[in-house]
Amino acid sequence: MSKLQDYADLTRFNRPIGSLLLMWPTLWALWLAADGWPEWHLIFIFVLGVFSMRSAGCVINDFADRKVDGFVERTKNRPLPSGRVSEVEALALFAGLSILSFILVLFTDWQTILLSFVGLFLAALYPFMKRYTHLPQLFLGLAFSWAIPMAYSAQGGSLLDPQLWMLFVANCFWTIAYDTYYAMTDRPDDIKVGIKSTAILFGRYDLLVIIILQGLTLSLMMWIGVIAQLGILYFVSLLGAVYLFYQQFQQAKDRDRQACFRSFLDNNRIGYCIFAGILLGYYI
Repeated sequence: MSKLQDYADLTRFNRPIGSLLLMWPTLWALWLAADGWPEWHLIFIFVLGVFSMRSAGCVINDFADRKVDGFVERTKNRPLPSGRVSEVEALALFAGLSILSFILVLFTDWQTILLSFVGLFLAALYPFMKRYTHLPQLFLGLAFSWAIPMAYSAQGGSLLDPQLWMLFVANCFWTIAYDTYYAMTDRPDDIKVGIKSTAILFGRYDLLVIIILQGLTLSLMMWIGVIAQLGILYFVSLLGAVYLFYQQFQQAKDRDRQACFRSFLDNNRIGYCIFAGILLGYYI
């Protein structure tokens, strides 16, 4: 049972916020691609795939950071730096979760299967980018957004659909914004150990850039609502997202570590607020 708990810590099964932040835009994409009527088996495949692939991403992220996590206050007790899970166990777990995700995608079409290889590459690439660029959050945005073209493909939509790529870019902007809040919690430690992030890159302009990215996200989501001819309640949900973004800013404006982390966590509410708006836009 102790080892299972260690694996749960490593995969973040016991802390699903990352899976939820990956799930919401995937559900947005499924509903938009299907004009409000996605196939139920695809919902099951993508939701389960989101949780398995995000867990695989957490494992490879911790493997990449195993030499530095011990020097960061928030991560020093993670399973790899503390020795509770070995490197071989971590790699085996990553492989197993990746295989599970691939088995799920086999129940879709060949185009979606091919797209899944790009998704795996992006998931494995992201953890190493924080050593070479101050924009690892951009690579996380690409990884977290790749389920969107996969969802459109699985639903039979065209990969040339402008709405698809508008949603893709909107989610990239949103991901960079909320992960910058996350990076702000570790900024002092990251500077000491040489880890790069947008929180360090943006410096004293961090909150301003977050607001701009959130504004771009909502602008694109508004335009998507126009294209998809969603009802007025969808646009009301976007107003709700504006208020929730404002709350995040007010909470983190003093840049307190715990406040920034809470602002990161609060993005789950953004995800389900917009998803609720999509549902209401189609069905009411």
